[in-house]
Amino acid sequence: MSEKTILVWFRNDLRIHDNEILLEAIRKADKVLPVYCFDPYYFHHTSSGASKTGNFRARFLLEAVADLRKNLQGYGAELIIRTGNPAEILPQLAEQYQVSEVYHHREVAYEETEISEQVETALWKLKLNLKHFIGHTLYHKEDLPFPIKDIPDSFAVFKKKVERDSNVRPCVATPEQIIVPEITDAGELPTLQQLGLDEPIDDPRATNYFQGGETAALVQLHQYFSQSEQAVKPKGSKGGTNNSSKLSPWLSVGCISPRQVYWEIFKHSGDSFAQNASMLKLELLWRDYFRFMFKKHGQKFIKAKNEESDEADIAVNELEFNKWAHGDTGVPFVDACMHELNATGYICNHCRQIVASYLVHDLKVNWTLGAVYFEEKLIDYSPASNWGNWAFIAGVNDAKESKYAIAAMQPKDADSDFVTTWQYSTIDEAGDLVGA
Repeated sequence: MSEKTILVWFRNDLRIHDNEILLEAIRKADKVLPVYCFDPYYFHHTSSGASKTGNFRARFLLEAVADLRKNLQGYGAELIIRTGNPAEILPQLAEQYQVSEVYHHREVAYEETEISEQVETALWKLKLNLKHFIGHTLYHKEDLPFPIKDIPDSFAVFKKKVERDSNVRPCVATPEQIIVPEITDAGELPTLQQLGLDEPIDDPRATNYFQGGETAALVQLHQYFSQSEQAVKPKGSKGGTNNSSKLSPWLSVGCISPRQVYWEIFKHSGDSFAQNASMLKLELLWRDYFRFMFKKHGQKFIKAKNEESDEADIAVNELEFNKWAHGDTGVPFVDACMHELNATGYICNHCRQIVASYLVHDLKVNWTLGAVYFEEKLIDYSPASNWGNWAFIAGVNDAKESKYAIAAMQPKDADSDFVTTWQYSTIDEAGDLVGA
């Protein structure tokens, strides 16, 4: 009898711990074939010359994939890395290694689901099945107290019912061994230049540095709850509270799972970090909510009801948008936030809500331009959270109580150090501040 090989298609689940598709493939097959594809679609340049994926996020992703390969090698396994269209690459590898089935984690945003459908169609031509798993949410879809079509559009109602009537599943076991076929060409990790991007310059004013990969994610998770210094340590008041876990970059590409974070929260729910733990759990619930809303509504979740009015809003003042994007609005706090975003690829949630509200409600710029800009710049970009959050701020759906109380989030005197630090857009090679 021939051996059974299952191809594990890694996407936004770049981890070994609590990875259901990896564990299930190990259980069901004699050998597994781990694969990651750098899809050129995510690195193309728009008509404005901007990259769909900015260099800070691309560097983080490269680090995360490299760390996944290193961790798999620790099990005696290997990660095949390819650059190209997954709908072409995965069938080729499936034929080469006589794969019986392909596993992957299901996505919800339309671009990601369209790519999955293309892969599924290509595999069907080979009479191979693409099996979907759910591994990006805190609460499993099957454990919700309502079917997807009946999920409350109100976040407050969603939160209340889920916390009351649902339970978070335990993390799945970590594999004891991973057996792979003999791999003749594992492939090289592409460089930023090969992806069409320049090496990012780390701004000395940055208070955070995010190293991609599961290894760094686990360090950050455990040190966040420890009494020692945090792995990503803020230096003073920089545009918001300092007790953020800053796990979002690792969550966005699945270097760590929401469940693993939750059970760490559970362990610390009674100690001095109880308030921080409660805030972190709330953030995980918001992530779940956005994903389930996309699952329920599809693209309608971020569509304005009045299409004519929405189209009219597209007549955008390009000059105002460019001032906002470059941190040249003349509003010190907004400009400081945008300077930090452009220089580091990261800003706190406090800043995100304020700059988004300012673009939409003060400058009257079409909100989708801001969402696209965040997609390029943010290290922790996640489709459902980014587009869902911008849609809420723009007020294009029913969840009116979910629109953030921006007035209550206006900058306080405590943010003066932050504004002073980021009042200039960049620092040149000589270390001099330049820009707005």
